[in-house]
Amino acid sequence: MHVCNIMEMLTEEMVRLGAHAADKVDAVRRCGELLVQAGCVAPDYVDGMLARERVRSNYLGQGVAIPHGQSKDLALVYRTGVSVLQLPEGVEWEPGEKAYLVIGLAARSDELVPLLSNLVEVLQDPDTVERLTNTTDPKVIVERLARSPGQKRATTRNGAPF
Repeated sequence: MHVCNIMEMLTEEMVRLGAHAADKVDAVRRCGELLVQAGCVAPDYVDGMLARERVRSNYLGQGVAIPHGQSKDLALVYRTGVSVLQLPEGVEWEPGEKAYLVIGLAARSDELVPLLSNLVEVLQDPDTVERLTNTTDPKVIVERLARSPGQKRATTRNGAPF
C-alpha cells in the first residue's frame, strides 16, 4: 500500500468553510473545482465525480459524503488531493439525508486509505461531526481528518475530548 501524508494533501486552502450549495450536484462540482484549482486533477475529472454519484451514492451517513471519480478517470488525476466543503445548512444527498461535510477525493491508488479509516472513526462520533460542521477554523478540519487512524484523541483546555 502506498500511503501519503494526508497533511500534504489536505491543507487549509483546500477547505471551504461556511459554504453554500444549491444541491448535491453543485456541492460535488464545488469540491471538484477545488481539486482542479489546486492542480490535483484535470477539469474533466469533475464530470467523472458527478457520473459516479449518479451510479452510486457516496454518502457515508452522519452528514458526510465523499464524492470521487471513476476508475476510468484515473488518468485525469495528476496528484492525490482532498478538498472539503463545509455546508452548515447542508444539502439533501439522499431522500431525507443531508450532507454537511462534502469531502472530494482524487487518487490514482490506495493513498487515501488512512483518511478513509479516519473517517470511519469520525462517523462513529456525532459530536466530532458536529464540531467539524460548525467550526470557523479550517485547521480544525485539517487536523482531525489528517489524524492517524486510532490516534489518541486530543483534549480541549477544559478536558473535553476532540
